[in-house]
Amino acid sequence: MSQKRSIFEEVGVESSTRQTPATGAIDSGRRDARGAIRLWLMLLFVLVVLMIAVGGLTRLTDSGLSITEWNPVTGALPPMDEAKWQSEFEKYQAIPEFQLQNSEMTLSEFQSIYWWEWGHRQLGRIIGLVWAVGFLFFWLTNRLSPGWPLRLLGLGVLGGLQGAIGWWMVSSGLTGVMTDVASYRLALHLGLAFAILGLIAWYLLRLARPERELMQARRSKDSGLMTLGNLLIALALIQILLGALVAGIDAGRNYTDWPMMAGSITPPGMWEIEPIWRNVFENDGTVQFIHRMVAYLLFLFGLFSWFAARRSALRSVKTAYSWAAVAIFGQAVIGIVTVMHSAPVALALMHQLGAVVAWSLILRARFMAQYPLAQSVRG
Repeated sequence: MSQKRSIFEEVGVESSTRQTPATGAIDSGRRDARGAIRLWLMLLFVLVVLMIAVGGLTRLTDSGLSITEWNPVTGALPPMDEAKWQSEFEKYQAIPEFQLQNSEMTLSEFQSIYWWEWGHRQLGRIIGLVWAVGFLFFWLTNRLSPGWPLRLLGLGVLGGLQGAIGWWMVSSGLTGVMTDVASYRLALHLGLAFAILGLIAWYLLRLARPERELMQARRSKDSGLMTLGNLLIALALIQILLGALVAGIDAGRNYTDWPMMAGSITPPGMWEIEPIWRNVFENDGTVQFIHRMVAYLLFLFGLFSWFAARRSALRSVKTAYSWAAVAIFGQAVIGIVTVMHSAPVALALMHQLGAVVAWSLILRARFMAQYPLAQSVRG
């Protein structure tokens, strides 16, 4: 039985000659690559989270200065015999950390901290290799949509910069009288790691939906919640940097009472180091006090953002800000417990990974405010 023909159809034009309307250049011929790129970025995301965790353990175990040279290529191989182990140990014995703090360390004890730092650097090499192989494959096979080559190349550039900053950080503890790396360099190193992680997360969110859908979603964006999301991101990053300062001078292992500090609102001798600005980086009481105050501010602002998001008619936006608030609250509780137990390794690592979760969910909330999911009139 023949199909009914439209009254607007031209006489004499066969239905077989009609063409399907084009959907535009966006996503054209690239749907399969989009999924593959997401899988590649997911792998990078997991590796960067693992890198942050191993970096935290390296700091908590005082292993970061065990390798005193930066050899990006030849350093991939660890010492393979007794003579090479002894040579590495002798290099470590020449730095202040050994001379002032670990002068009784044995070779076997040195090997235990060496493996943490070697593993941290090796993981960095693996991340660089995974990025390079993936980027070159997608780029050379012309599988990247316009705009994406520069975005993904930027990840590699930031990764290389991160390696250079890591060595700059380590070098601060190899001379003079310091037994640890400079805390502000550690903060920069960790802050850049979270920036890279944030970019990967944002790209994953964008690639989860077709570009045409994102363009339509922007028509329903909530500018007010976008602004709150921007402020949450900035405040969370500041708190992450302050957390690195706390870790850099082991400030989390002092002043274990809460909500007071040594029985008072403020710790004793907050500004006793001269010049006064050094207290922000080197005074354990001052650093922990600032970290606590910003944590309270972040918690209150996260709560305010959650209340503001409740007025949204879009369920995806409300849900995203609710999860961000839950993560911020959970991170605050873990931080309090960690301080009250003098920052044992397990709790300190949990606190650092909690920052990863909170950071990711805050970014997701901000993304949903700009690109809310479509929903029916009934919601």
